[in-house]
Amino acid sequence: MNATWKEREEVGNTLTLRLAIRSATGLGRRATRALLYPTTLYFFLRRRPERRASRAYLERVLERRVSSWHVLRHIHCFACTILDRLFLLSERFKRFDIRAFGLEDLDRVLEGGKGVLLIGAHLGSFDALRVLSLERPDVPVRILLDVGQSARLSQVLNTLNPALAASIIDASGAGPTVAISLKQALDRNSIVAVLADRGQPNNAMQSADFLGHAAQFPTSPWLLAAALKVPVMLAFGLYRGGNRYDLHFECFADSIAMERSQRAQALAQILQRFADRLAHYARLAPYNWFNFYDFWHHAPAPPKASPAAGGAVAESGDLLRRS
Repeated sequence: MNATWKEREEVGNTLTLRLAIRSATGLGRRATRALLYPTTLYFFLRRRPERRASRAYLERVLERRVSSWHVLRHIHCFACTILDRLFLLSERFKRFDIRAFGLEDLDRVLEGGKGVLLIGAHLGSFDALRVLSLERPDVPVRILLDVGQSARLSQVLNTLNPALAASIIDASGAGPTVAISLKQALDRNSIVAVLADRGQPNNAMQSADFLGHAAQFPTSPWLLAAALKVPVMLAFGLYRGGNRYDLHFECFADSIAMERSQRAQALAQILQRFADRLAHYARLAPYNWFNFYDFWHHAPAPPKASPAAGGAVAESGDLLRRS
């Protein structure tokens, strides 16, 4: 696992973030967006590793050579979604033109009463998916999030919405505790949202082909899905410029099953399916990819089998049965 993204210091500090919040709430979204241009330029000039990672990604997704202008556009798109996060966390949805696709599939799986595991990525704005609180006010939405990562950002933004902070399941806790919290939420027919494209340094990772190159993805979301035996849907909130977001919901599996004798092969197939769908949406909105580190760093070729995967699923299943 490439841990470079964990080692990079957070951009800004608590004071800067608080000033950003005051500017956004005092000046409004339109005026504050004008400040994003010098911010983008500053980030571009100061963060060489992120520039290099942006260029590497863009050349893969666009399938051509890119210039510094493309990188600047990529960073600016990221800055826009960060600003919008302040408003989305404050539930000021009226400022946005948010269009949802695939809600009928979400309704269908919720009717089963098992809850839904909603899997996304650092593509677009996962916060835009919180518009579900308007579309489905009777369905609780819980978010699995590593609170320890981006601690300053989480601290400031969570002051905007204490109820949202209380709904977060902290992924940085012990594995059994997280698994039990997930099961309890799903037993209440909740939507549990998980990001599945970026692992922690101590997470089990496995390679899949992503945009024509081998990249590593965490296996834990899929092992948990198999153990929990709940419907799995993909979800991506793509930023389309201005105030528009397109929310895409797509059924991935009514239930993920991994037979003991074929668990390794099943896991490899699932990861590749996810990587293929992620690539599809990345091509729809190429400047929405917000993993500003070398995502393909020394990733081995996608394996055909991973014997350790079966044991991880079995352990998760034993844990959930004991709960």
